[in-house]
Amino acid sequence: MVILGIDPGVATVGFGIITESGGNPTLRRYGVITTPAKDRLALRLMQIRMDVGEIIKTFRPDAIAVEELFFNTNLKTAITVSHGRAAIILAGEEHGVPMFEYTPLQVKKAVTGYGRATKKQVMDMVKRLLSMDTIPKPDDAADALAIAICHARFSHSLMNQKGAGVCSTI
Repeated sequence: MVILGIDPGVATVGFGIITESGGNPTLRRYGVITTPAKDRLALRLMQIRMDVGEIIKTFRPDAIAVEELFFNTNLKTAITVSHGRAAIILAGEEHGVPMFEYTPLQVKKAVTGYGRATKKQVMDMVKRLLSMDTIPKPDDAADALAIAICHARFSHSLMNQKGAGVCSTI
């Protein structure tokens, strides 16, 4: 199964593509989509939609996993990131790829075994699980790979297969 993990944003969108087979994730590609701050929001969102569409066309993922938004302090940031998520969701829908969302706690638990793990612990486990020499950079790309790994783990769980709501389809 090919999984595209996405860490949503507008200035920077992290993406990570893994192949999962028999419980072993394998790295295919990771990186970021960036949009110029000087551009109008509509242009930035259109660029994100088009770039995610190109990633989908190139790698043909079986599923897209996106981090669910969780903001408790900065409403302006939450709204901006929500716009970026909408462009990502639209791109996935346009290409007919099933989408799933995971909370930060679910991602941390799936990758490290502990829902309150630090960012450093998550990044180190991403490196280990994907047999990488170094922690992937930038952080947005590492987060996207963690989200992809999370989906790989949850997609095989009995709870998910029985529709118990471990992950929710967008």
